[in-house]
Amino acid sequence: MKRLLAMLPLLLAPSAQAWAQAAGSLPPPVPRGGAAAPQQPAAPSSAAQPGAAAPRRPAAPPAPRPTLPREAGAPAPARPSAQPARPSERRAEPAQGAQPRGAGSQPAQPNRRRAAAGAAAGAAAGAAAGAAAPAPQPAPAPPEPQPTVGSVTSLPLPRFAALRAEEVNMRTGPGTRYPIEWTYQRRELPVQIVREFELWRRIRDMEGTEGWVHQSNLTGRRTFVVTGEERVLRRRAEDGANVVARLKPGVLGRIRLCEAGQVWCEVQVGEHRGWMRRTEFFGAMPEEEVK
Repeated sequence: MKRLLAMLPLLLAPSAQAWAQAAGSLPPPVPRGGAAAPQQPAAPSSAAQPGAAAPRRPAAPPAPRPTLPREAGAPAPARPSAQPARPSERRAEPAQGAQPRGAGSQPAQPNRRRAAAGAAAGAAAGAAAGAAAPAPQPAPAPPEPQPTVGSVTSLPLPRFAALRAEEVNMRTGPGTRYPIEWTYQRRELPVQIVREFELWRRIRDMEGTEGWVHQSNLTGRRTFVVTGEERVLRRRAEDGANVVARLKPGVLGRIRLCEAGQVWCEVQVGEHRGWMRRTEFFGAMPEEEVK
C-alpha cells in the first residue's frame, strides 16, 4: 500500500501538465534552429506526502482544443498571414482572349446595325439636301434677231438720225407710261435707230446706251460727232492736204457727202468745210452712201 502511494505522484504529474496545456498555457516558442526550452518539473503534489489520504479526482473539464505536443528541436510554426492565400487566378478566371464558341459572331450584329443606320442617315441627308437645293433656273431666252427693216417705215435698220430738240427724254419702253431713263440736252446729236414700234423709235447713242424716244424728237438731218482724240479737217481727201481746222473730241458737225465704200467724207463744222476719214467720227455706217 505504501508503494502505491509513493507511485501516485508520478501517475498524476502528466495529468497536471496536460491540464495546464489544455487551460491555454503553452510553452514559450522555440527559435528556429534552437533547442527547446527546458520544462520545469511539476511541483510535487501534496498527495505525495506519506500518510495523506488519496485526493479526490477533480471533475472532468470541458473538452479543450486538441494541441499537438511540440517536440524538442522542432521549429515554431509560422504565424498565418493576415489574409488567406487567394486561389490561383489563372485557374479561377478564364483567359481574357478566350471566349466561348459562338460569342465572336455576336458583336458583328451591332456593327451591321450601326452601318445600316449610318447608310440610312446618309441617304436621308442626301435626299434632304437634294430637296433643299434650288431648282436650276431656266436659261435666258436668246435675244431677238436684229431687224433689218423698220416695221412702220420700211426703212433700213439700223439707220442714223439726229435729235431735234435741246432736251429729249429717253424711256425704258415705247410709251409715256414707262419711266425716263436718260435726258439728252444736245441738239443735233447723232443717234442710230435700231427698232420701230408705232410712234416710238428705239435709239442707240455713240456710247452704246439704248432706249425709246418719240419720233417727233428725231430728224433725218445727217450730223456727226468727233470721237477719240483730236482730229484734223483737211482741204482735200488725202493725208497730205492742207489743214483746215483741228477738231476736239465731242465737236458736232454736218455730213455733206459720203460716197459708198469711200474712206473720206466731206463735212462742215460751223463755217469750216473739209474732209475727214469715216473712222474719225460717229454718224455714218462704214459702207453707207450719204448725199
